[in-house]
Amino acid sequence: MTQAHRWWDKIAEKYSNDPIADVKSWDFKLSKIRENLTPETRLLEFGCGTGGTARRLADAAGSILATDISGEMLGIAETRGREAGIGNISYQRADFADFDAPSGSFDVVLGMSILHLLDDRHAAMDKARQLLKPGGLFITSTACLLDGFWFMVPILPIGRILGAFPPVKAFGSARLKREIAEAGFEIEYEWRPKPSAALFVMARKPG
Repeated sequence: MTQAHRWWDKIAEKYSNDPIADVKSWDFKLSKIRENLTPETRLLEFGCGTGGTARRLADAAGSILATDISGEMLGIAETRGREAGIGNISYQRADFADFDAPSGSFDVVLGMSILHLLDDRHAAMDKARQLLKPGGLFITSTACLLDGFWFMVPILPIGRILGAFPPVKAFGSARLKREIAEAGFEIEYEWRPKPSAALFVMARKPG
């Protein structure tokens, strides 16, 4: 089990009960995602955490596969999905780097607040492109620390050692958008409520 697995397992219960920091922005992002879902949509969410986003999207999609590296997070997600009576979300413990499914299996691949936490986000983007059907959407919301929180970069390694932070990668929005394009996607929409906020991107795999 990696440091990241252990960290997310440890904080799962607290994470599940913490209030969303910016509900208005989260609701807006969800509304933009929902505009691109139909009753036939097959959606994959990697890094689903405790499943809040998947539950909010479930009534607009045909099926959702929600994955995460943390078994504790997924346990909470499954329980809350069952309590909400949602039947079209399935859950799978998986590191996205090792996730296996046939090419073109999904209409939408969703990664919210996750790319900056990955050891290799480039591989994740490549995986997303492979898993998407031609014309499918890759949707992300990503903390770009160098755009507003550069002062945190020197303390991140210390925070990881002390167990205060998970492993976090620091980069800016211009670099992220360039990498998304280099992965073979065409960015169709981007939004952030302020320059230091997470960057929300909707990018399409060419048909």
